Amino acid sequence: MKVYNLTRQQELPISLPEAWGFFSTPKNLAKITPEHMGFNIKYISGGDRMYPGQIIKYIVNVLPSVPVRWTTEITHVSEPHFFVDEQRFGPYAMWHHQHHFEETPGGVLMTDIVNYAIPFGPIGRFANWLFVEKQVKSIFEHRYKILEDYFKAKPVTV
Repeated sequence: MKVYNLTRQQELPISLPEAWGFFSTPKNLAKITPEHMGFNIKYISGGDRMYPGQIIKYIVNVLPSVPVRWTTEITHVSEPHFFVDEQRFGPYAMWHHQHHFEETPGGVLMTDIVNYAIPFGPIGRFANWLFVEKQVKSIFEHRYKILEDYFKAKPVTV
């Protein structure tokens, strides 16, 4: 199974507690996901406060008008520095997403590290080359733009 990696960094002009508060709230994922993906949370175990073992179920369009059920588990949490979500059921053979937050003089450096694999062997590798890798990159490019706008006018309070 081939595992692919995507790493993205973004500096945001907010405090570490504000970054943690926003990104560790599962419901905020809908705010930064492209609308055409139809992101819809169906279930969050244990409420809105993130914890290791938390299960989040949602529906997302991985292809236009093709809804897929996706279940992730929050496997690691080290507040306010990082958390990890992993796919338990969904479109990927593997999805492991690390979210890191580091205080900087200008605010917070956020680093996303995604490792994923596509099912179906050679067909999956071809699908990744053809469109999946582009789609994953475009999701994170969309998030970058949304977060730039969302946090641009907010002052850093450290």
